Amino acid sequence: MPTHGSLFQLKQNGTNVRTEIMAGLTTFMTMAYILAVNPLILTGGTGMNWESVFLATAIGAGVMTIVMGLFVNFPVALAPGMGLNAYFATVVATSQGHFTYQSALAAVFVSGIIFIILTVTKVRQLLLVAVPDNIKHAITVGIGLFITIIGMKNSGLLAVAVSSFKDIKAGAFTDVLGAETVFHMGSLKDHNVILVIIGLLLISALMVLRVRGAILLGMLGTTIIAAFMGDVHMGKDVKWAPDFSQLTLFHFDFAGLLSTGIVTAIATFTFVELFDTFGTMVGTATRAGIMNNKEEGNRRVGKAMLFDAIGVSFGAAVGTSTVTAYVESAAGVAEGGRTGLTAVTTGVCFLIALFLAPIAALIPASATAAALIVVGVLMVQAIRQIDFTDFVVAIPAFLTIVLMPFTYNIANGVSFGIFSYVVLATVGRLGGKSKHKVHWLMWVLAVLIVARYAFIGSEG
Repeated sequence: MPTHGSLFQLKQNGTNVRTEIMAGLTTFMTMAYILAVNPLILTGGTGMNWESVFLATAIGAGVMTIVMGLFVNFPVALAPGMGLNAYFATVVATSQGHFTYQSALAAVFVSGIIFIILTVTKVRQLLLVAVPDNIKHAITVGIGLFITIIGMKNSGLLAVAVSSFKDIKAGAFTDVLGAETVFHMGSLKDHNVILVIIGLLLISALMVLRVRGAILLGMLGTTIIAAFMGDVHMGKDVKWAPDFSQLTLFHFDFAGLLSTGIVTAIATFTFVELFDTFGTMVGTATRAGIMNNKEEGNRRVGKAMLFDAIGVSFGAAVGTSTVTAYVESAAGVAEGGRTGLTAVTTGVCFLIALFLAPIAALIPASATAAALIVVGVLMVQAIRQIDFTDFVVAIPAFLTIVLMPFTYNIANGVSFGIFSYVVLATVGRLGGKSKHKVHWLMWVLAVLIVARYAFIGSEG
């Protein structure tokens, strides 16, 4: 029977058990906030049960992270992805009862199957070549802003004065610039607003001091302050021992997949997850030194992507939105994590967290909102990789970024970014002003995008 050293090839990777375990604990500390954030996001207007989502989050993250460590020997952790969980909740909450969370879970499950097929058939790699890096980075930035606006809106820090420009009187554009704006700051008399500002400052200070697990510690600190202000209430019958009867196993509504809106949701889950995972995997592998040997690195990353794809469907099966690779894994890598033992350690921590549900249930929405805003900061850092001096990529990237939060829809940003790039790159080449080549697959995507908005509309 192989020892842990031979199983994870610790010596070959220049590491040891202590270093790997510490790295795994570090990764868990940096991403444990998802245990509180994910249930609050997915239960907002969807009809999902808080404890059910908590169990699904811990199990989905724990099992798939352990699997990643054991079968791929890769120091990457998985959990329900930020951005995609917000999209999931938005689709259900704004559908006016047309989509149930069961049909949305079915959409995630099917997107996982599609993802597996794309990975096995190598089509996934072709898509990654076809879409320009600038658009990929813009997708990450746009999701970061989308998450931020959700955090601000849910906490009351950002208030909506009018639901859309249609609500503004014709010819009264000055209303938008004056007292009546589409958005305005919430009242500082509101405890939630005060707490989210406190939480934001606390988490930010800890990050400036480079404290590991800053987001989680900041959320816990905000919760303690909220308790003294009388704003912490259990409000739920949550027990220390996990009640697995609450787990929503295979709660799928496949009949809902006949709906055009769900078809769009499937496409969005698949498309966004595709690029998000690629960047996380390659970035983490590079930091860990795995890509130093390009051939071996590509093999391991390819295998990791397959298990990541399996995690998407597994997460849906246990009752949560898309389970994906987490960029916070880089924190463990920075602590010296090089092998799957790092991932296994993180996964075990998530399973232990099943017995900490009452603590997670106490965390108020204001603390969660502060975490969302800070996560947005981390995600928008990708904007540094976009060349805004080249308008062929700058304009599509900008549209991708702004349309996600402003239309409250990730798919709109991705769609307009790809379509505008195809048009501008083609115009540039025909006019002799640009050397950007448009991959044939981008033309296919552009046609599909036009068909989507022509026959389905922007609400799907």
